[in-house]
Amino acid sequence: MNDLKICLITDNTSKALLAKKQILKLHKNYSVNKCSTIVVIGGDGFMLQSLKKYYKHNKPFYGMNKGNHGFLLNPFSIKNLKANIDKSNKIILHPLEMTVSSHGKLVKKKIAINEVSIFRQTKQACKLEIKVDNKIRINELIGDGALVATPAGSTAYNLSARGPILNLESNHLAVTPINPFRPRGWRGAIVSNKSKIVIKNLDPKKRPVSAVADNTEIRNVTNVKIYINQSIGFKLLYNKKFGLQERNLAEQFKF
Repeated sequence: MNDLKICLITDNTSKALLAKKQILKLHKNYSVNKCSTIVVIGGDGFMLQSLKKYYKHNKPFYGMNKGNHGFLLNPFSIKNLKANIDKSNKIILHPLEMTVSSHGKLVKKKIAINEVSIFRQTKQACKLEIKVDNKIRINELIGDGALVATPAGSTAYNLSARGPILNLESNHLAVTPINPFRPRGWRGAIVSNKSKIVIKNLDPKKRPVSAVADNTEIRNVTNVKIYINQSIGFKLLYNKKFGLQERNLAEQFKF
């Protein structure tokens, strides 16, 4: 055994569970309170869940990919795990927080590392009003919905919706429509990460919508307030050869 104190958090897939067995042959598994680093084995979705579940322990996260794309994780490698963690670069991500209302009443607050998305729930296109810092910017967006993405999340669903890729150090957020019908020519906007964005459902009875923070959904919402919560910081560790900053930059040059 070496002095590497990890808490191993593993997704319940065959690939991740096999990786867990391999790691535990070489390293002791500590509790989250006694570890120095939380090691997450799985895919991007599981990494997002783990960050939200364990960030209050104020420990750094080192993810290893046993999912698909693995944008938020390092390549899986058991060799030199301690050295890789010791030499890794640390970045701090601040999440979006959404405050959701339904029929004038506060429902819930949720955080999102990648994006907050507003989707139509039925065959009817939704009608949304978008306000930024108390000023109405879009009077009526008709389409499948809209999303607000962080720089880290700008290469995920936001990019699929033809939103802009934001550099990790840009201090901006992307506001991106999802399949807009009206205004047809609007491709979205880039706003300050200090902005407070409010998305209102203009026709909640006929055109209900859901609000989704990464992979957490709240249905039948009427009003969603979105902003960066600077009081929450997720500490992520990345191998120096190919960290999140490099991945973000590489995505900008893909064609």
